[in-house]
Amino acid sequence: MTDTPLDHFQLEDTRVTRRYFGKFEKITGHLGRVAAAMEAERRLTRAEVEVMARYLVGLTLTFRALAHKYHFSGRFAHAGKLTFDRVESGFPVFAELLTMANDALQAERHLREMRSEEALKDEMIRAILHDLEIPTKLQYALSQRLYYQELRRGGLFWAQNDPVAVWQGNPSEMRRNFLIHWAVYDSQTNLPTIYLMEVEDTGKVGLPKDERRWPEAQAHLMAQSLGGLKLLTIARGFDQDFDDLHPKRLRRFHIGPMYSNAFTRQAGPLREVLEAARAPVGEDWALVWTEEELASADTVREKSGWFGTVQREVFALDPFAGQGAETGATRMERSIILPQRPYQALEERKPPGFSDVRKFVVSPNGRVLSYR
Repeated sequence: MTDTPLDHFQLEDTRVTRRYFGKFEKITGHLGRVAAAMEAERRLTRAEVEVMARYLVGLTLTFRALAHKYHFSGRFAHAGKLTFDRVESGFPVFAELLTMANDALQAERHLREMRSEEALKDEMIRAILHDLEIPTKLQYALSQRLYYQELRRGGLFWAQNDPVAVWQGNPSEMRRNFLIHWAVYDSQTNLPTIYLMEVEDTGKVGLPKDERRWPEAQAHLMAQSLGGLKLLTIARGFDQDFDDLHPKRLRRFHIGPMYSNAFTRQAGPLREVLEAARAPVGEDWALVWTEEELASADTVREKSGWFGTVQREVFALDPFAGQGAETGATRMERSIILPQRPYQALEERKPPGFSDVRKFVVSPNGRVLSYR
């Protein structure tokens, strides 16, 4: 591993790079089952689980594409090396996803210029059988083709995933309920972040069909999708800018950080737990999952113009110890996803601050069990 500026590091060894992506393949494979467990606990509805599953599958596809891209890191000078945030998040840095988005725009051209997957495999067989050599360069060419094929196929988790409005029903003739969801790869924290907003629409035209309001609402939400902004700031800004769109509930899910003795250098109790667990390769990890929620508690009428009034939301903040004003949320809940060995070490050590943290424990057969 080679140091790069700040807390970002490059994976230069092929085997280390493949272990990194192998670890994330396992982790992302469990996230859908975590969402299902949250539905069973009635913390997510069926519609919300479907939305979350779409982003979590996209995250899996993003890691799969990057694994193809960097499959031969260290073998060639021009093969490229993955840069990830080893100290804060454990995830690839934001610039990796920006580069991937740019590559996606040119994927079709690259694929036209490359030999087909079948042709590359045939040539590799000839090199092995006739020339008695390992076709490393052909393997690299195939890995790059697989990378561009993933990008062309789509459905990945991008640096920006624009808002989508899903109709949830009409409580009355002029009121429509929508679930607006969007996601970003936060450039400040290098973490995937998912937003869910329940909105009541009192406009004349349904929001997704409104050619005036919908593009403005999408642009507004994407501009405010920063991890450093409180949910209260985002919701109030939306409420003030759109008189006929009323945010009733806003949630934000931070997927990460990822802790691993083999790859990350975070400090704190989780680091110590992983050291104590001495888990085998592939089970040496823990992933934090944080949910913030802001809910509307009431509405008021405010004067608008000379004679009109508009509805504004009054948001409920956490009443305990002034935390609501500090966090800008009604509640915040942290969860940890981890294999059995690290969970056993966590229970044995019982570090302060973890008694109220929800634990999602992954069993060897892939089942996800929830513990408080």
